Amino acid sequence: MPLITLQSVDYSVGGPLLLDHVDLSIEPGERIAIIGRNGAGKSTLLKLISRDLQPDDGELRYEDGVRVSRLEQEVPADTAGDVFDVVAGGLGEQGALLARFHHLSHAAEVDGTALAEVQSRIEELGAWTLEQRVGETLTRLSLDGDRPFAGLSGGMRRRVMLARALVAQPDVLLLDEPTNHLDIESIDWLEGFLKSWRGTLVFITHDRRFMRALATRIVEIDRGALTSWPGDWDNYLRRREERLHAEAQENARFDKLLAQEEVWIRQGIKARRTRDEGRVRRLKAMRDERAQRREVTGKVRMEAAQGDASGRKVIEAKNVTVTLGGRGILRDFETTIFRGDRIGLIGPNGSGKTTLLKTLLGELTPDSGEVRLGSGLQIAYFDQYRQTLNESWNAIENVAEGSEFVEINGKRKHVIGYLQDFLFTPERARAPITRLSGGERNRLLLARLFAQPSNLLVMDEPTNDLDVETLELLEELLGDYAGTLLLVSHDRDFLDNVVTSTLVMEGEGRVGEYVGGYTDWLRQRPQGEARAFRGEPAKAAAPQASTPPPAAPPPAKRKLSYKETRELEALPGRIEALEAEVAKLTEALSDPGFYSRDAAAISAHNAELARVQAELDTAYARWSELDA
Repeated sequence: MPLITLQSVDYSVGGPLLLDHVDLSIEPGERIAIIGRNGAGKSTLLKLISRDLQPDDGELRYEDGVRVSRLEQEVPADTAGDVFDVVAGGLGEQGALLARFHHLSHAAEVDGTALAEVQSRIEELGAWTLEQRVGETLTRLSLDGDRPFAGLSGGMRRRVMLARALVAQPDVLLLDEPTNHLDIESIDWLEGFLKSWRGTLVFITHDRRFMRALATRIVEIDRGALTSWPGDWDNYLRRREERLHAEAQENARFDKLLAQEEVWIRQGIKARRTRDEGRVRRLKAMRDERAQRREVTGKVRMEAAQGDASGRKVIEAKNVTVTLGGRGILRDFETTIFRGDRIGLIGPNGSGKTTLLKTLLGELTPDSGEVRLGSGLQIAYFDQYRQTLNESWNAIENVAEGSEFVEINGKRKHVIGYLQDFLFTPERARAPITRLSGGERNRLLLARLFAQPSNLLVMDEPTNDLDVETLELLEELLGDYAGTLLLVSHDRDFLDNVVTSTLVMEGEGRVGEYVGGYTDWLRQRPQGEARAFRGEPAKAAAPQASTPPPAAPPPAKRKLSYKETRELEALPGRIEALEAEVAKLTEALSDPGFYSRDAAAISAHNAELARVQAELDTAYARWSELDA
């Protein structure tokens, strides 16, 4: 028996129906993923299910006593108080009384009169059992009820809002982009929690790995219609391609027949004979049907303006230490980034990923150590907070800055046509950007970014609010990008599909460097570093029996022997050969078929890459030693 049923539901916000005669049944225990292009109506569907919106037409039926909770995409700006207050707020008036009692009973000076009044009112409503429920929910989600909500990180705020939704013990939980702004560890926690939760789940997400882990059914919104696809994400992709192919063939057949009928009607008076009146009526019906057809939303067409090639060595950091607010962000950090590297930055929110980026780009001066930027760098920066957009300009002005044209790799394009490649209609391109959705703002940032010639692309959380199709196109573009890429992302599939190596914030100022993407890092990281990444305390080192002797003074400079001189002369050639071998082995990692090989072959490849990289590091160290 379905918990909730939508039957022939229509909903419009002007223009074509956003939801057009949609039918949907939500069964107990299901985990339904809602997918579709930005603006297709996914959030609207959740609001209809939660009864925050009413349909224009059609019927919504609910089983008796069904409770529904919805976690919104963004934390409401007016959310305030302690964590206990926010969570108890999910219980309405009774929750507000419990929050009042909580504050009065925990005050330094107890107001006996006020406390007695609140207790009396709670007893009247029979709400004492709800206090226990709030406490159990806080414990289950590892939350401190006395912490101020305003002082929490973005990920913890989302966890509190989830507790608020769960405290009402809903039969159906609605989640709108629950992984947005969460770090990888928080996403893993949420994934595990929802797998163990026994209620019915309906969620919107662009995180493909999250969807694969949870969804038992996928419901797609496309041009106002709902299509249900049982099974997993890969099954959906295959069957959707089959459906679109069949639809294209049917449309082509229909259009050919319509064209033939249009030729016939123009042949003259004989088309109006009585025996052909039925054919004329059929032609009119065909014209009406063609006019009402809603075409598939176009794909974003991305092309990045390529700058001149940078120098071979893009960034070199030596013994870099950075401290902010008394906390060590980087400690004796060293790395060398070469042209063509695609590097992912991984770490919890607040661990210092953006600080590391700014340090590598020379925007932040380290406390000690040195950062050297290579020659000929042209840097394009994607900012997760969208601060590079001018709020007083429209999309055209933000991209072209007063010009009517943009130039992409020697081709001159009118700015309106260029923005249409990013799915902006002329009307949306001229609208103030304050009226754009989150997904549209992200597409605008990408359009602005790729219009700048660059050879070093820096992207800080570019995947938020993008639909899956746009994400996949962005992956292709970054895979073909000829320059160097620095990428911060919490999208695990995106990291796996784009980067060739990762820098991981491991806590206490340590930054680990690993070959491959997110999945490769999971396989390579030592257990102690996994603890540090989760923010757990590392095991204390055993005390030393005696104080180690002071380091010996550096040896005095001396003249190289004949053998050492010959070795120094040969090292540049050896380094160049090793770099070429590393580049070849690393390039193989980005081949889509690489991970379809057996585990032994993948392991052997990674071991060979690690061996060659170690030889290269040794050669660099020896060259520095002899050259000094």
